[in-house]
Amino acid sequence: GIKVFITSAGSPKIYTKELKELKKIVIHVTSSVELALKCEAAGVDAVIAEGFEAGGHNGRDEITTLVLIPQVVDALKIPVIAAGGIGDARAINAVMCLGAQAAQLGTRFMLTQESSAHANYKNLLLKSKSGDTFLRLKKHVPVRLLNNQFAKEIAEMESRCCTVEELEKHLGKGRARLGMLEGDMDQGELEVGQIVGLLNDLPTCKELISNLKGKIK
Repeated sequence: GIKVFITSAGSPKIYTKELKELKKIVIHVTSSVELALKCEAAGVDAVIAEGFEAGGHNGRDEITTLVLIPQVVDALKIPVIAAGGIGDARAINAVMCLGAQAAQLGTRFMLTQESSAHANYKNLLLKSKSGDTFLRLKKHVPVRLLNNQFAKEIAEMESRCCTVEELEKHLGKGRARLGMLEGDMDQGELEVGQIVGLLNDLPTCKELISNLKGKIK
């Protein structure tokens, strides 16, 4: 019964044809104009253009949202959804002015009462600043992390030019779950966007959406 699929972290060709044959809506995440064009050529219905301010897995291009969105909008004929560093109505209005037709908010909705993130994680994020996040694991799959003990260990390994295999071994399996869902703030993989420095409350989703709707122009 799923009607909309969002694909990411790979080629848009892998699933798009099969999903379109099933008459599904397909949206692919992109971090560059070049990949956005490949997405359109592959037949996706829209793209999520994500600047590197975003939390979680990220593009190697390190293009900011402000720079990325208008370039992708100008290059494509299909709708563009903006993501990365969007945490309030001001940012939504800004990306719409840049030509995006919608905005995706990740970190903002993670800091809501209904979010499945562990209470330890939410409490830590409420105290965090924008400068507390860093792009790590660039040799493997780039990811923006909160600078906890695990992230510091990765940074130290990267400074020694460790191999991809060594980084993968240290990362292991389930480390994101360990941190974000199970509450280990030292050894968990804590994915979050730079916008965390702007957030200091924990509303319900209803309250958040109501507040956003009242301020979007």
